[in-house]
Amino acid sequence: MLRLASLVIRPLIALVGAVILNMAGNGIERKNCVVRNGIHITKQLNGKQRKFNHEIFQNGTIKEAKEMPNSTTKRKRRSKESFEKVPLCTAIMTYLGFYLLMFLGYINRLFFTPKVAKERNREGYAPLYDRFESFYLQYVYRRVRDCWNRPICSVPGAEVVLKDRMTPDYGWTFQFTGTTTKCLNLGSYNYLGFAEATGPCASSAAQAIQEYGCASCSPVQEFGTHPLVVELEKLTAEFLGVEDSIVFGMGFGTNSLNLPSLISQGCLVLSDEKNHASLILGLRLSGATIRVFKHNNMKDLEKHLKDAIVKGQPKTRRPWRKILIVVEGVYSMEGSIVKLPEVLELKKKYKAYVYLDEAHSIGALGEKGRGVVDYYGCNPKDVDILMGTFTKSFGSAGGYIAGSKHLIDYLRVNSHAACYASSMSPPIVMQILTSMSIIMGKDGSLEGERRIRQLAQNTRYFRRRLKKMGVIVYGNEDSPVVPLLVYMFSKIGAVVRTLLERKIATVGVGFPATPLMEGRIRFCLSAAHTREQLDMALDVLEEMASLLGLRYSQLPIPDDEVAYDDELE
Repeated sequence: MLRLASLVIRPLIALVGAVILNMAGNGIERKNCVVRNGIHITKQLNGKQRKFNHEIFQNGTIKEAKEMPNSTTKRKRRSKESFEKVPLCTAIMTYLGFYLLMFLGYINRLFFTPKVAKERNREGYAPLYDRFESFYLQYVYRRVRDCWNRPICSVPGAEVVLKDRMTPDYGWTFQFTGTTTKCLNLGSYNYLGFAEATGPCASSAAQAIQEYGCASCSPVQEFGTHPLVVELEKLTAEFLGVEDSIVFGMGFGTNSLNLPSLISQGCLVLSDEKNHASLILGLRLSGATIRVFKHNNMKDLEKHLKDAIVKGQPKTRRPWRKILIVVEGVYSMEGSIVKLPEVLELKKKYKAYVYLDEAHSIGALGEKGRGVVDYYGCNPKDVDILMGTFTKSFGSAGGYIAGSKHLIDYLRVNSHAACYASSMSPPIVMQILTSMSIIMGKDGSLEGERRIRQLAQNTRYFRRRLKKMGVIVYGNEDSPVVPLLVYMFSKIGAVVRTLLERKIATVGVGFPATPLMEGRIRFCLSAAHTREQLDMALDVLEEMASLLGLRYSQLPIPDDEVAYDDELE
């Protein structure tokens, strides 16, 4: 009740404050206003001098006036990110809907015995499942369980083939029907469209199986590495513009098994609150002290850096052995892009280190597809540790860490992934080598450049069309991860099921993967998508926005027509 009351009171306070500010603005005193050479000079505006640029005059009336920045201040770049707050009415309805589901779940549990196994003979042992977790899975998540974990029987390209299934007992169990459904795939991380059953990548991978077999079935430090792996590490370092790199067979393990080798007790980690689970696991295993800063908030990050330097370690007050800033290039749930130039500026100012996870940005951002470093035009050598995966843009598996030769040589000896995990499979490596060579243009064609530009056009077009519908979309304009906010738990299931009926495969995301108030449908765009496919999906979404009431945005809707081939900024 207190939380609900706060939801009601806070917007009222904000509304009163806005009214007061508006009254104050209307009461501003203007004196000694003159116009010179098209410049409207207000000599006194509440005690301060301001300048306005009059661009349009009609009948002696100023139609448009823009305040000119002072020569001593830098002009701020237009923000490309949007995180519109939830409307008050929607927030109240979302909470009521969720608590209603919980209430019905408790009633259901009183009268019906769940068809699940129970823990027995567990005296003296901790329970395998938390009580609330078990209740949530059985009586809340079960109602929309059919929207997740759908098996596929094709490559996750622009289209994907789903295995049809049905549930005879309201989500407790599922049975396959023996049929399949071909759908437009808007749920896979196939950013550059290299997840193909035919073509140069598939052919080279098949040839690698014939020549080298499927796997070495051994860690690198036991039976040695493979010539293809050595070639991939050199090509990855060249692609990223750094001295050296090391590759691993699992993307999740690249973070979770290497971070404990880089930091330990006595080190401080400043981690973005939206970082991936693999980063969180690796940081916890390291034993280092972890402090979380607000998502992409550079002021909060700087505050933590100042406190860390001034106060030092708890109790002893000794300086930290190492301060590591951990961020991602593109955040896969928010669709936002890290403010890398500002992070690097703080890193240099406070003598910290930066660990950049480019799992979703490598290949998907930048003119050359080299990730968020390329997107901002930063020097890759300013980033101490570059991490990325081959599972998204390259249509393969595994991950890499790149940086200085000293760093990579250290990891070859001390990394848990290098010591104990199996080395990369030759066909997997060949898939990456072929796709990376195409992106770099080493195949002698412009196919890589075409795919990068196609993805950028698809992203901008899809996002702008959604905004014209009046729905709330999170993230950066250039991010191929597009979260569409639907808020209510019931609407997540309704949207996913309705889209599937129209042969569109998407991913719904809700609590606990996201905050309770931020249930969403996450679209992942690809260079393999055509304009016709996107238009079909957008037409269906516009119809659903009216049918299911998804037009939550309170921002002004753009009047200009969205063109697919708009020039990219």
